[in-house]
Amino acid sequence: MRAAVVTSFDKPLEVKEVPTPEPGNGQILVHIEASGLCHTDIHAARGDWPVKPTPPFIPGHEGVGIIEKVGPGVTQYTTGDRVALPWLGHACGTCEYCITGWETLCESQLNTGYAIDGSHAEYAVADANYVVRVPQGIDPAEAAPLTCAGVTTFKAVKVGGVTPGDRVAIFGIGGLGHLALQYAQIFGGETIAVDVTEEKLALAKQLGAAHVVNAATTDPVAAIEALGGADVAVVLAANPRVLEQAHASLRRGGRLVLVSLPKDNAMALPIFQTVLKGIRVIGSIVGTRADLAEVFRLHVAGRTKVLYETRKLDDINQSIEDVLDSKVPARLVLLP
Repeated sequence: MRAAVVTSFDKPLEVKEVPTPEPGNGQILVHIEASGLCHTDIHAARGDWPVKPTPPFIPGHEGVGIIEKVGPGVTQYTTGDRVALPWLGHACGTCEYCITGWETLCESQLNTGYAIDGSHAEYAVADANYVVRVPQGIDPAEAAPLTCAGVTTFKAVKVGGVTPGDRVAIFGIGGLGHLALQYAQIFGGETIAVDVTEEKLALAKQLGAAHVVNAATTDPVAAIEALGGADVAVVLAANPRVLEQAHASLRRGGRLVLVSLPKDNAMALPIFQTVLKGIRVIGSIVGTRADLAEVFRLHVAGRTKVLYETRKLDDINQSIEDVLDSKVPARLVLLP
């Protein structure tokens, strides 16, 4: 099969022929139809994070495809089923996190496209217990971004405790942000879109944002304070300065939801303001299998719109550069 392989952190990915994997006990072989390009794939390919994957490996954790073969012990799926391969590729299933609905905090988890080969390929093997069925009526190219960008921002809005009437600021309108905006509105929030490009802010308006702020020309803290401050700020831009602006934009009792992972792994947190204003700082990791199933149900019901552009798997290196240069309006989906 053809796959995009990370051979070294300092080299472009190689799209080449590699052996097609065989499913083992409890696993399935999925013929990939679409695979979303996430910023995490770029971090993985460049070894940006403290815990690094081990080359050679195949990135990709927004994979959607058809089951071509099932391994021994698989009874919940059959060949021909369409499934999504999310970031959480495997967890122990028995720890306190797994049995209380927080499987994404499992300390024994294996992540798709990081610890185990992912979906930027023609085929991928997955643990049948950790894939999620894709309902009929969702195009694979739309389902792919929902598998990470969708469920990650859906979870962020949930853990942020957004309720009807809350003023919700989304910092970073792109592949994740355009979905976060929609989920905040589904939860009843009055949304504020913050970005540095007019094109993305225009997109936010089209998606129903009540307010938009161009942080390149306007102080976002002052602009949001003028509206009364944010009840919830969801940060999707991986810039420490943006995290600090989001914190400063909160009104008393506000919630700062951290999703992005800055390379430097640090932000300045003003303790006095955090304590005296009663601000809560919440880290939000990708959602669970149950969250993803809910994301798919919302999409089937017509509640969300996925903005994406498809490209060939051979174009993965140029696609990465375009993402880094902010030349992509929303999400890129690779077609193996």
